[in-house]
Amino acid sequence: MGVPTTPIPVLFYKTKRGNEPVREWLKDLGRPGSSIIGDFIGTVQTDWPVGMPVCRPMGDGLNEVRCSLHDGRIARVLFFFHGGEMVLLHGFIKKTEKTPDEDLRLAQERKARYAAAYG
Repeated sequence: MGVPTTPIPVLFYKTKRGNEPVREWLKDLGRPGSSIIGDFIGTVQTDWPVGMPVCRPMGDGLNEVRCSLHDGRIARVLFFFHGGEMVLLHGFIKKTEKTPDEDLRLAQERKARYAAAYG
């Protein structure tokens, strides 16, 4: 039996207006999609470092949680670690082979804003 680990705390990135884009996206997905993604995020929380197929580094400190949903869609959540916490920056349904540049750019912008605000 393995040594129990303390889960890495998860934070949702907040905009200046107080919106939490990933939380809102998960709510919009509804069940069971949001539950599946939550399970994958939980795996990262408890088993980090986690590699493929669950998680993949995207460069510049960004990582993605990778999951297939019940309806065949592919979901991604981009995140980074800050101060021992997992900050969820952006979630989306993947529609192309390569992660779209605009999704990566949005996550990088949010990461930079978060790091500037919280050191």
